[in-house]
Amino acid sequence: MTRMKRIAAALMTTAALAVTAGAALADGATIFAVGGKADDPFFAIIKKGVDDAALAVEKNGGSVSFLQLQTYGNIGADAGNLVRTAISQGAGGIAVPNWVPEAEDDAIKAAVTAGIPVVLYNAGNIDEATELGAINYIGTDEALAGEAGGKYLSEHGAKNVLCVNTVPGAANLETRCKGIIDGITAGGGAGKQLPLPATSFGNPTAVAEAIKAALLKDQAVDSVITISAGDADAAANSIMQANAMGRVKLGGFDMNQTALDRIQHDAQLFVIDQQPYLQGYLATATLAVKAGAR
Repeated sequence: MTRMKRIAAALMTTAALAVTAGAALADGATIFAVGGKADDPFFAIIKKGVDDAALAVEKNGGSVSFLQLQTYGNIGADAGNLVRTAISQGAGGIAVPNWVPEAEDDAIKAAVTAGIPVVLYNAGNIDEATELGAINYIGTDEALAGEAGGKYLSEHGAKNVLCVNTVPGAANLETRCKGIIDGITAGGGAGKQLPLPATSFGNPTAVAEAIKAALLKDQAVDSVITISAGDADAAANSIMQANAMGRVKLGGFDMNQTALDRIQHDAQLFVIDQQPYLQGYLATATLAVKAGAR
């Protein structure tokens, strides 16, 4: 069994234990999970994890509500407002990504001050969780993941990477792009971020056109990495449209079947998966245990 498979197996075991414990403890727990847009495929997977963990909560008389953003244009303030909504509705536990700390921290602290257990997931880190009084952080180390991606590109001959960010301002994605640039720079290369308006998220035509324009403008770019599976699909199309398939390598975060097919056919170098199902499942199960133990 590979190291990654062992980690995945351990996480699944932890999830199973957590929700089993939650079934015994979380009588009447009222849990709220703040998440991304309803049409975001990544957060659809997170919601599946939340919904599956909710089965045990509901079996014991509790409830789990998933509060979703309408847009990513004001992601931090909107997420903070959803935390306040959860507080006002009597939350017994809140799971929330800390996308923009300066816009969300006050709301998270208000929940903690009110005695509501909070889990940071998807965006943030364990240090932020500790500082805010949250009970845990469930997600990836974005700097480390980004550096690994940049290093991998460098090891496969890339010298100039473009990190495409369709949710600029989100701290986890800014950190991810910085890590990618740091990783390739450590190997003697260079990189830059291509920030696109948040309105371009989920718009494959807008993303593809922006990447195509960047590739045509700067012939030195020899690699592109995206922050989502959908953006990788758009990037693959833009690389073809720019006649750069032999010149530009493609990497991405998160996976779908199209990305896996491209990797199999040498049209994409790699993906970095952050286990969205487990993020939603474990965040909810952890709160079920904590809220039920109060």
